[in-house]
This record gives sequence, structure tokens and C-alpha cells, in this order.
Amino acid sequence: MSTKKGTLKRKIYSRLLEWKQNSNGETALMIDGARRVGKSYLCREFATKEYRSHIIIDFGNVSGEILNMFNNESDNLDLFFAKLSAYYGTALYNRESVIIFDEVQQFPRARQLIKYLVEDGRFDYIETGSLIRLKKNVQDIIIPSEEEHIEMFPLDFEEFLWALGDEVTAPLIKKCFDTLQPLGHALHQKIMNDFRQYMLVGGMPQSILAYLSEKNFEKSDIAKRRILQLYKDDVSKFAEGYEDKVFAIFDGIPGQLSKKEKKYKLSSLSKEARFRSYEDSFIWLNEAMIINTCYNATDPSIGLALSSDHTTQKCYMGDTGLLITQTFMDKPYAENELYKAILFDRLSINEGMIMENVVAQMLRRNGHRLYFYSRNDATNRANHMEIDFLITAGNKISPIEVKSGNYRFHSSLDKFKQKFSKKLANSYILYPKDVMIKDDIIHLPLYMAMFL
Repeated sequence: MSTKKGTLKRKIYSRLLEWKQNSNGETALMIDGARRVGKSYLCREFATKEYRSHIIIDFGNVSGEILNMFNNESDNLDLFFAKLSAYYGTALYNRESVIIFDEVQQFPRARQLIKYLVEDGRFDYIETGSLIRLKKNVQDIIIPSEEEHIEMFPLDFEEFLWALGDEVTAPLIKKCFDTLQPLGHALHQKIMNDFRQYMLVGGMPQSILAYLSEKNFEKSDIAKRRILQLYKDDVSKFAEGYEDKVFAIFDGIPGQLSKKEKKYKLSSLSKEARFRSYEDSFIWLNEAMIINTCYNATDPSIGLALSSDHTTQKCYMGDTGLLITQTFMDKPYAENELYKAILFDRLSINEGMIMENVVAQMLRRNGHRLYFYSRNDATNRANHMEIDFLITAGNKISPIEVKSGNYRFHSSLDKFKQKFSKKLANSYILYPKDVMIKDDIIHLPLYMAMFL
């Protein structure tokens, strides 16, 4: 498969098709995702291919005339649609057209109207947004029950391989994952080389397209810098009143993740910092899907959320490629040591930070909420444990440790297995080497995290 210039194949397209076929106009679709993750492009492509006509209303850049129609003329839908059609110069066809509300969080009134537009039944409706659950964006509206909600993430590793023109490798990886068979040295090394590219470029469409044009990491880095600047602009615009705290947390992520214990320590921002005064800032970044928050589950069981301690958390960047650029944001591309370290398999530089972040990204993309286990017992070292991730597996829990290829011990995992043996499914170590089962622990190459 070759990727056409400017296009990327996305798995979520099939979710949109399912919604169109199953809903038959009885619900609107809300797509939530970080800015620049590809929501608008996906909707435009879907509308063009799957409908006779479409109108896209971008509430980030919309005229006062359109806003006035939503505010004052939506009680007469015949006239409303006639004016909308005339304004955009697009004919609308009963049950053959879709209207897209892009960045709908910037005009909550349009979202509230979804209930009545869906009841009218003439057209389909897709909404896109970020920060759509923030109190500020919903406090004055009734959230329509007619919405179906899906999250859109950066491209995963399989989608990145598609962008490289490779549709055969991921199914083979899946087969080896299912059978727990090694891929063999040569194939594993080839896939790890592609995975290193993925970690560096990340999954943001603009970064991937910039890289693919000439296989140029610098062009990718420039695209990522623009995205990071956009995020900062959004903080200034939409986190009014506590933007300084959001900036402090956001800028501190690489430093926090580079430490051995990756829990976010507010004391690094200020000796007087307390979680309650920064809580809204963490929520803002999480709702914007800029970060993936991982909470400490103090009592590992099937209901991980029930024992999660929100004051003890790790903050991973939602896209690992963005983390790599953010880490050296104050230096030019040529001085970013991570590119060389990853490309030439010298990941001792901030090794844990990069590998844990990409695993968090892949687990989150696979539908998991992120939890870890941390217990520090100064009086009894046997009770001291740090498990990087916990995921549910049926009615049990699977612990996951992320290790370097040269690791020697997994004492925390051994203690965790012994203490919670009745609650556990498979135990995993994710590392840069091939599939192996040792000490009753399944060792998987990092790229297989996409199947957990």
C-alpha cells in the first residue's frame, strides 16, 4: 500500500462507518481528541466519500451570521437549513447529507441543539471537539443524550507502518503475540528499527507527513514544535485564570518522567505547592488529551478505579514524538540527543522515560485507563514495590513492567506476584528484545504493547 500525499489511513474510519450504518440518523457522533490529531481531516474525508453532500461549520473560525442563526433562528428548521445551505453554497439532501460541527466546544449552544436536529431526522451530524467535558464548556447547556462518543488518538504503530507502505508486518506481529512465538533476530531488528522511527516521529499526522516526504526527522521536529506551540496558545486562551499552573505542569513533564520514580512531584514546582491548588490544571491537560494520566491503584483488583489515588499520578505525554521534541524544546533540532540515542539503540539517555511513555500511549490507545502500583514501606523493604502499569484482563489484573534490554532483576514484579497471586492473570515485561517466557513472566518486545 502506498500512502497518497497528504493522506493517512486511519482505523477510526471504520468506526464512523459503523455509526452511519447502525445509527441511521438517530444519534449524532461526537469525536473527542487532542488538537491536530486529525479530527477535521477525517471528518472531511468521511463526508466526501460517504455522503452526497456535506457542510463543515468550524466554530473556531465562524462568522457572526452563522452564530446568529444558531442563537435566534433554530426554532424554524426549514428556514435554518435553507439559510445554511445558501451561506455555504451547498445543497442538502434528505438522509444523504451530513453537517459537521467542528471544534464544537467553542460554541456549546450548537451542541445543545443536537437533540432537536437529530429528532428532525433530515441529516446526519458529526461533532468534533477537545476539552468538551470541561465544566466551562458544558455548564450552560443540557448535554444531548442523542450523542455517541468516541475518542481519537494519534496514529498507532500499525497505522504508522501503513504510512510507510507496510500492511503485512502488523498481522505477523499479532500472530506471534497470540502464539507467544519469537519473530527471530532479523525480523525483530527490522521491526524495532521501524518502531524507533515511530517513537521519534510520533503519531501526529502533520509530523508523520512531514517525515514521509523525505524521511527527514528535522522536518518532523519542526511540525511537532508547531503543535506544541499551538497547545501553549490553547492554554493561554482556554485555561483562563490558572494558565500559569497548567504551563508549569506541562513544561515539567519531561523532567518528571526522566527520574527513576516517575510520579509527578509538585514540590519540584514550589515547596508550597499542594495538589488541591493544581488539580484543575491536571484535569485541563487530561481533558485536552495532551497528556495520559496514570493513577496509583492502592488496592489492585478488578475495580482499579475504586482504589485509585488521584493525588499520586504519573503524567505521560499523549504522543511520544511530542515528548521527544518537548524535552529539548529550548534547543535546535541538531542538539536533541534523543534522536541519535534512539536511532542507534543507545537508549540509556532518558531510556525509561521514552519507553514508558510509548507503552502508556499504546495502552491508552487500546482502550485502557492507566494505573500503576506504588508502595513505599521504609520499615520493611519486602513491601516496597513499583509496578509500571496495571491492566484488567477479564476478571483479573495483569501487571506490566517496562525494562531495558539489559535488565537483570524484576524484584518488584516478583513481590507483586506473590502478594496478589489470586488476583492476577498474565504478568508481562515489555522490553526491546524478542518474545520470551522466563520465570513465569511473558517477555514481549515493546511494539507488542499495541495488542495488550
